[in-house]
Amino acid sequence: MIKTLGEDLMKRQVRQLIKQLTLGITLTALIGLSACESTSSGKTTKVRSAHSNWIEEQFQTEIVNIGLEKLGYEIEKPKEIDYPIIYVSVANGDLDYSTINYEKSHIEFFENAGGSKKLERVGVLTPDGIQGYQIDKKTADKYNITNLQQFKDPKIAKLFDTDGNGKANLIGCNPGWFCEVVIDHHLKAYGLEDTVEHIRGQYIVLLADVMTRYKQGESIMYYTYQPHWISTILKPDQDIIWLEVPFTSLPESQKGLTEKDTSVDGKNLGFTVDRQRIVANKKFLAANPVAKRWFELVQIPAEDINLESLKIKEGESSPEDIRRHAEEWVENRQELFDSWVEEAKKAGGDSI
Repeated sequence: MIKTLGEDLMKRQVRQLIKQLTLGITLTALIGLSACESTSSGKTTKVRSAHSNWIEEQFQTEIVNIGLEKLGYEIEKPKEIDYPIIYVSVANGDLDYSTINYEKSHIEFFENAGGSKKLERVGVLTPDGIQGYQIDKKTADKYNITNLQQFKDPKIAKLFDTDGNGKANLIGCNPGWFCEVVIDHHLKAYGLEDTVEHIRGQYIVLLADVMTRYKQGESIMYYTYQPHWISTILKPDQDIIWLEVPFTSLPESQKGLTEKDTSVDGKNLGFTVDRQRIVANKKFLAANPVAKRWFELVQIPAEDINLESLKIKEGESSPEDIRRHAEEWVENRQELFDSWVEEAKKAGGDSI
């Protein structure tokens, strides 16, 4: 069983990162960002972006950047850095935008970086992102498991124990992602800390282990979000089921959200149904109405990200592969894409 890459070490690293940011380490030096270049007219022509180590976000970023290129902007190679640093970097002007804003899940990251005084959420890149817990249907049917609350029963929990300590092994996500915070919150809120163990680490690696155990006929329990390739392989109501939660309980930063925000098709999944938006520096948007209008227009359906995620899983995962995938995506929707570009151009009187 793949464990966290040293859970205590990860927590110390996260704490150290927060401490470093608090002490004011220069982010420009930290992530190697170059200064923004301008034309003689003072308009920003070089656009700087970043995405997390969730590689599918590179695909989305490339699509957005292809449009910016067609609009006359010069694009720096996107950086790959952690969510909290992306938000602070965009707020401070070290980055111009990112495609990584999950509107409800990233409230804390957004506010901690300066909130609406420095940042603005623009457009809806991908709507209706779904998150929650899934288990294999075979075990669910055999033991009539439908709700996470049932894992308070040590007998149920032991069915999903992969390391022999008596606790269910719940595959979580990367340390530092907000889903990690929500999972820990749920285990405490639902009284599951004595019977369920949260396994965290590199999500892609952890899911590979989930798939191996599933193919071997073992019981599996994991956190998932869609769009992602796993939903194209393990299909709800055929291979796996969504677990409901007994009631909605979320971290402090999401305290205003209710069961309405966490339910899908009548099931309370415990996580907010979210939408992915572009987050950008407010000064950049004010100086670049063409880019802002582009951000408002571009959309990538969830099913397209599922397909891209599967291509990445099957080995087409180099930066060159992902850029090619983005170019193919544009070519397959050329008329629509060009209409977005032409509409964005109308937002600016002068050339960029």
